[in-house]
Amino acid sequence: MPRFFFRKITPRRETLRNHWALKPFSRFFGDPRLWSLQRRTVTPAFGAGLAICFLPLPIHIPLAALVAIFCRIHIPTIMVTLLLVNPFTVVPAYLLAYKVGVIVTDAPPLAFQFELSWDWLANGLGPVWKPFLVGCAVTGSLFGLVGYLLLDVLWRFNVRKRYRERAGAASK
Repeated sequence: MPRFFFRKITPRRETLRNHWALKPFSRFFGDPRLWSLQRRTVTPAFGAGLAICFLPLPIHIPLAALVAIFCRIHIPTIMVTLLLVNPFTVVPAYLLAYKVGVIVTDAPPLAFQFELSWDWLANGLGPVWKPFLVGCAVTGSLFGLVGYLLLDVLWRFNVRKRYRERAGAASK
């Protein structure tokens, strides 16, 4: 894995520990598993980040930090994974979640038009809230699990490949 790149973009523990806003949480940043680039910390962080992306609430970053600290998984990976659902990809992601929710709940698909207004937020989501939330839960769980398994398999494959190349070079 590109460790040099990750080490270059990842802030140092000391920087976070000394930041004024993060002072109350500085004791949690001392765990080396939160910062080490190992398969056992990075792959679950990637899966958890994908699962959190599908939550329809604007609490992704605090929730991801709590999950990373509680589960002792790689903080930078879970935070970078949250960037997959951004203002450009949020509509397709949540539309996919809604369609999955319609299939799972066997609800009739309703046509609704999105408007960026308080009135739409208060009244427009009313008839589609159940399939939307169920779809978000199912889609987040599936994407998280598949992302975790796929990255784990790719990581293992890469390590085996590098080991074979190293062993082949040593025998020559």
